[in-house]
Amino acid sequence: MSALAIDPVVLVALAAESGASIEGILLDLLPIAIIAAGVGVFVAKVGRFPYTIALLLAGFTVSVVGATTRAVDIDIALSHDLILLVLLPPLLFEGAATTDLERLRRNLVPILALAVVGLVASVVVLGLAGAELFGFPLLVALLFAAMILPTDPVSVLALFKELGAPDRLSVLVEGESLVNDGVGVVLFSALLTLVVRGANPAELFTVAGVARVAFDVAVVSLGGLMVGLVTGYAVYSVMVNLDEHMTEIVLTLLLAYGSFLLAEHYLHVSGVIATVVAGLFIGNRGAEYAMSPQTKISIFNSLETLAFLVNTFIFLMIGVVTPVGQLISHVGLIALAIPAVLVARAVTVYPIAAALNRFVEPPISRSYQHVMLWGGLHASIPIALVLGLPRTLADGTPFPFREELRAMVFGVAAFSLVVQGMTMSNLLRRLGIVTRSDVEELYELLVGRRRAVNEALSAAERLKRRGDLPREVYQDFTDEYERELDDLQEAIATLLGDNPELRRERLLVGERQILQREKSAIMDAVRSGVVTDEVGKRLLDEVDLKLDQVRSGETTVERGEEGYTEFWRTRAAEHGLDVGPGPDADAGSSTD
Repeated sequence: MSALAIDPVVLVALAAESGASIEGILLDLLPIAIIAAGVGVFVAKVGRFPYTIALLLAGFTVSVVGATTRAVDIDIALSHDLILLVLLPPLLFEGAATTDLERLRRNLVPILALAVVGLVASVVVLGLAGAELFGFPLLVALLFAAMILPTDPVSVLALFKELGAPDRLSVLVEGESLVNDGVGVVLFSALLTLVVRGANPAELFTVAGVARVAFDVAVVSLGGLMVGLVTGYAVYSVMVNLDEHMTEIVLTLLLAYGSFLLAEHYLHVSGVIATVVAGLFIGNRGAEYAMSPQTKISIFNSLETLAFLVNTFIFLMIGVVTPVGQLISHVGLIALAIPAVLVARAVTVYPIAAALNRFVEPPISRSYQHVMLWGGLHASIPIALVLGLPRTLADGTPFPFREELRAMVFGVAAFSLVVQGMTMSNLLRRLGIVTRSDVEELYELLVGRRRAVNEALSAAERLKRRGDLPREVYQDFTDEYERELDDLQEAIATLLGDNPELRRERLLVGERQILQREKSAIMDAVRSGVVTDEVGKRLLDEVDLKLDQVRSGETTVERGEEGYTEFWRTRAAEHGLDVGPGPDADAGSSTD
C-alpha cells in the first residue's frame, strides 16, 4: 500500500480539531505524504533500516529546518485527543488481533508480572529518585514516571519480524506493551488528578491513599476488560452468521474505535484495555470460527494497512512537532532522564524475571531480559499523555514544570526510538539470540505457496460452476496447479522428514488447532441438545486434558498408533463393541 494513501479517519479528525476546511487539511497533509513516500523509497533501497525510525529522523529534519529557516511549515497539531482517540485504537487493535492468544496465555504470568507489578514498581522507583534528581515535587516526579515508562514496541517488533526473532521473545515484549499501556494510562490519570487539585504527596503513601489508587486502577482496568469482552463478543456474534467480507471489515473497524470510545468516553474505564481485549477476541476466536478464508485475508490486510498508515503519520509527526528549542533548553534534564528511565526499568525487569524463573517454564533467559530492557521503547503513549497536560491547576496557577516535562518526554522518546531502536539488531546478534533459520523460512515459503495453489484451485472450481470459466480452460488451470501442488507436497514432506524438530513443532501447532475445533463442536452439540450436559462435560474434560498435554509439549498423535486412549473406546468395549485394537492402557489413558 502506498504511503501516499491517507487514512480518512485521520483526515476527518484533523479537520474537526482545527476547524479548517477539507481542502486546507489536504494541503497540510500533502507534504507529509510526500516525505513519507520519499522515506519509503529510501528504506526500500537501503534495506534493513527500520521504516518508523527513518520517518522519525525525517520528521526531526523537517522540525529543525522549519525552526531555523521556515522553509518547511507543516501546520498540523499532534494533540492528546488525536493520538489517543484517533491514532491509538487501530494500532492497539491490530497489535492485539495479530497476537497468538495461545502463546499469550502460555506467557501470561510473566507478562502480567512485568506489565503490572513491574510498571508500578518502576514508577515508584523513578518517581522517588526523580524528585531528588530533577528537583521536582514528588507528585510531579511520579507523574513523569507514569507518563514515560509505558512501553511502545511498534518499531522494535517490526524489526523482530524482519530479523526473525524468536516467537516467545516477541510475545513477551508485545504482550507487556499491550497491558502496561492500559495500566500506565490509568496510573497517569490518578496521579494527574492529585497534581491538579494540589494534593499533599503524603496522601498517596498512606494506607487509604494506596488503597484508593489500587481500587481505581482495578475498577478502570476490569471495566475495560469487560467492555472489550462484551463488544468483541457482540461483533463476533454478528460475524459468525455473516459471510460478506466488506461488511465484516466495517464491523472490525467499528469494534476497534467503538470499544475504545465506549470505555473511555462513556463509561470512564480503560479504553486501551478494552481495545486490546476486543482485538484479542476477534483476532483469535473470531478469525478461527467467524471468518471465511477470504474474509480473514481482507480483514487482516485492512488492519495491517490502517496500522501502517497510522504509524506513518504518527512517527513522522512526532519528529515534526518535537520542540527542538525546548530540547536544547533542557538538555541537562533530558541527559539525566534517559539513564534514570533505563535504570528504573532495569531494577524491575531483572528481579522480576529472576523471581519468575523459579517457577515458570521455560525460564526467561538473561539474554531475553537484556532485549526486554533495551527493547522497551517509549513513544506514542508518553507523547499523547504529555500533550494532554493542562495549562493550569484547579486553583488557576500554571501547571508546575509543564515545559520541562514536555521536553523530557520528547527527549527520552527520541533517544529510545533512534538509539535503542537502531541498535536492536546488533544487540540480538551480539547476544546470540537464535533467529528464524533457513529451514523455517523455506517451510513458510512452501506452506504459503501451497495455500495459494489450493485457493487458486478452489477459485477455478467456483468459476467453472458459475460458467465463467470454460471446461477446457479449467482443465488447463487444474492440470498446471495440481502438478505444482504435488511437487509442493513432496517438498514439504521431505523437509519435515529431514528436520524432525520442525515436524514436531508443526505437529503440536496443528494438533492444538484441531483440538480447539473439537471442543467447539462438542459445545455446539451440547447447546443444540444432541448430547446431554453430563456427557458433554465428560467429552470437554477429555479434550481439555489433551490440550494440556499438547501445551506441555507432548503430542497425543503418534505414528502408527493412537497416542491417547479416548474415553469412548473404553466405554464401547465395556458394552461388547469391537472398536479395534486401540492403544495400550498406559499410553495416555483418559479412563477413570
